Amino acid sequence: MSCSGMLSSNRRDMATTTRKPSSRSYMCFFLLLLILHFHLGKSQLQQNYYSESCPKAEEIIKQQVVQLYNKHGNTAISWVRNLFHDCIVKSCDASLLLTTVRRGVLSEQTSERSFGMRNFKYVNTIKEAVEQECPLTVSCADIVALSARDGIAMLGGPNIEMKTGRRDSKESYATVVEDFIPNHNDSMSLVLSRFQAIGVDIEATVALLGAHSVGRVHCKNLVHRLYPTVDETLDPAHAEYLQRRCPTPNPDPKAVLYARNDLKTPMIIDNNYYKNILQHKGLLTVDEELATDPRTAPHVQKMADDNEYFHQQFSRAVLLLSENNPLTGDQGEIRKDCRYVNAN
Repeated sequence: MSCSGMLSSNRRDMATTTRKPSSRSYMCFFLLLLILHFHLGKSQLQQNYYSESCPKAEEIIKQQVVQLYNKHGNTAISWVRNLFHDCIVKSCDASLLLTTVRRGVLSEQTSERSFGMRNFKYVNTIKEAVEQECPLTVSCADIVALSARDGIAMLGGPNIEMKTGRRDSKESYATVVEDFIPNHNDSMSLVLSRFQAIGVDIEATVALLGAHSVGRVHCKNLVHRLYPTVDETLDPAHAEYLQRRCPTPNPDPKAVLYARNDLKTPMIIDNNYYKNILQHKGLLTVDEELATDPRTAPHVQKMADDNEYFHQQFSRAVLLLSENNPLTGDQGEIRKDCRYVNAN
C-alpha cells in the first residue's frame, strides 16, 4: 500500500477505534517530513537574496572571479568542480571548503574523490573581498554557487540566473563522500542513480558531464585504459596520444601528468566533448559509457548536434545541482572564514 493509501486507511480506522497508528504510518509521516524539508529549503532560495543586506555582493564576487581568471585561468574550472563536489554530497553548504583541523574537522578535500582539486585558497580571496563590504552576511555556500556561475560564463558557457540564500554547514562529510560522488569507473546505472537521488534527471546528468569539455584528467585516473593493453573502445590514434601523455602504467600521483579533455577547445564549455566521445575519444570510462549506453546516447547525439541546446540543458542541470537540499533560514551559519566553522 502507498503512503497516501496508508494514511487514508488510518483516518478511517481512527473514526471507529482508538487503535494506535501503525509503524508504517510513522514511516510515511517521516518521509513526508523529509520531502517537505527538501522543498522548503529550495523554496527559500531566491534571486538577488542580498539586494538589501549586501547589494554589491554578486558584483564583488564576479569582479574577483574575473581578476582571478585573468591571473590563473584554471580557477574558473575549479569553481565549476567545486560546485559539483560540494552540492552532490548531501547539500550545497560549503562543507567541501572546511579544512582539516587537529582533533576536529576532517576535510572532504582528503577524499580520494577530491584528487587533483586545487585553488581552494582563492575561494577565501573572494570571501575576504565580500567580508570587507558586508561582514558575516554572504555565505561561503553562495560564493561556491556564484563563482561557479561566473566561472562558467568566463569559460564561454551560458549565463545562468542563480538563486542565493544558502547557509554554511558546521560539519564536514568526509567519511561519506564516496557514497555520493561516483567514481569514473562506476557503471552508468550507478552514476545515473547518484544524480537521480538529488533530483538530477538523465538528460541533465548528460549535460553536467559536458563540464568534461574543459580541464584535464590526471594520468593516474586513465592509465587503466592504456596498460597493460589499450582499451579496445578507445580510438587508436587517440590512445597513442594518451600514451605519449601518460607513458607509464604507474604514474607518480605527485607529478602533474595529465591529458586534456578536449584538444580543440580545452578552455571552452561547448559541445565538442560530445563530438569527441561519439568518436571514442573520451578519456574516462564514464565518457565512453555515456556515448554508448542506450539511456544516455540519444541525449549525447542531440547535444553533439546542437551547442545551443547543450547550453540550455547545462544551465538547467547546474541549477538543479546548485539547489540540492540547501541550508536556509536559521540552519547552519555564515562563516567568517570559509576554511573554518565559526568560534562559539
